[in-house]
Amino acid sequence: MTEIKSLTIEELKTALADMGEKPFRAGQIFKWLHQGVESFEEMSNLSKDLRARLAERFVLTVPQVARRQVSQVDGTVKYLWRLRDGDCVESVLMHYEHGVSVCVSTQVGCRMGCRFCASGLNGLKRHLSAGEILDEILFMQKDSGETVSNIVLMGTGEPLDNYDNVLRFLHLVSCPEGVNIGQRHISLSTSGIADKIERLAGEKLQITLSVSLHAPDDETRSSIMPVNEAYPVERLMRACRYYFDTTGRRISYEYMMARDTTDRIWQAEKLAKLLRGRPAHVNLIPLNEVAESPLRPSRPEAVRRFQQALEKRGVTATVRRRLGPDIDAACGQLRRRELDRTAAGGAE
Repeated sequence: MTEIKSLTIEELKTALADMGEKPFRAGQIFKWLHQGVESFEEMSNLSKDLRARLAERFVLTVPQVARRQVSQVDGTVKYLWRLRDGDCVESVLMHYEHGVSVCVSTQVGCRMGCRFCASGLNGLKRHLSAGEILDEILFMQKDSGETVSNIVLMGTGEPLDNYDNVLRFLHLVSCPEGVNIGQRHISLSTSGIADKIERLAGEKLQITLSVSLHAPDDETRSSIMPVNEAYPVERLMRACRYYFDTTGRRISYEYMMARDTTDRIWQAEKLAKLLRGRPAHVNLIPLNEVAESPLRPSRPEAVRRFQQALEKRGVTATVRRRLGPDIDAACGQLRRRELDRTAAGGAE
């Protein structure tokens, strides 16, 4: 059966016409779906007969909260969602002065194999559907009672590896008849799949593209990000240049600070040279430690020196504020523990 939440209003109209229903019903159903209803029976302005026929024809996805962690430091909330097939994904709700931001997952697991990330330790299980990604937004709002204002696709998974479903999600979540979060309030983070970046440029979206660069040289980048073997730094930067030239949207470059690996001054100099002449912002990210990774966080003074070296060479750089430090807010770790717990027979 079709997942109804992955359908656009126009697709709903077509499906309802096949059922002998009037087109205006599509708008009513779409609105209910984007309010996070958990059954067709909740759609009170539809006839009982139509609700029954919808239940026979469509799947209504409803994730369950498997675990919820709330930071005592800053109120950040981390969710582990159990999906209808038993798989789990993570989302994070964060509070900023400008509103509520959420970080959502796009896949169950990940196949990128980045050495510093817990999300890919068990490989890729499957893609999330557009509706399942949307569910993360809907049910975080429903559970927290807060309205989401900004979205970051930076949870578990590589968004551009799930291109079609992610693109559909972007159109659904920004639809005025639904959640209506403007695309300028959405950021998509990629490990650097160059050909997909170029394809995304052709969509002419208003989202912010964040590229996880993490090293300015091929030797270092390949040692921590296997994707660099397929798309070396020069190829990636060519795709980024094409993206900016096509969309006019400034790219944000994510740069992970790992001690004695990515935080050396010569790398700051090389990074500045790489970005010279192009509108760009560098987001320096203090590494979240993962037990299975040999990488360790840079010392604070090394981060400061790296930032100063960039700014001295005309590159705008900020250090990301770490949220939820007491709840392992970096994605992948909660799901990993749940997998370990399940493998052990469910014992805590």
